[in-house]
Amino acid sequence: MPKSVYTNLAPQAIGPYAQGVVSGNLFFSSGQIAIDPKTNNFENDSFEIEVKQVLLNIKGLLCHLNTDVAQIVKVSVFLTSMDDFEQFNKLYAEFFEGAKTYPARETVEVRRLPKDARIEMSFIAGIK
Repeated sequence: MPKSVYTNLAPQAIGPYAQGVVSGNLFFSSGQIAIDPKTNNFENDSFEIEVKQVLLNIKGLLCHLNTDVAQIVKVSVFLTSMDDFEQFNKLYAEFFEGAKTYPARETVEVRRLPKDARIEMSFIAGIK
């Protein structure tokens, strides 16, 4: 039976949903935007700051699950401007540095995201 995940290591949901769900040996995350879980502030001073906070939130979820980025098998990326694609790819590659392989991924340009974020990411990861 699927189990909802809640942790203080990632932002609390801003709607009626869980931060993620464990089903079998897989974790399915909800979308992460640049909300700092310690302060509940939306960190949007620059695109780079947003991306780095989103990636920290993903690490927080993985830490809660006692797993790491190497276990991520699929990532969904939503950008409000594909002009940010190159900068995103650089930060994304740094995030996965040391992993033996990159996960599958799609990147989609969208018109608008919650809190007018410039990026939102969700992922699927195996659980060790």
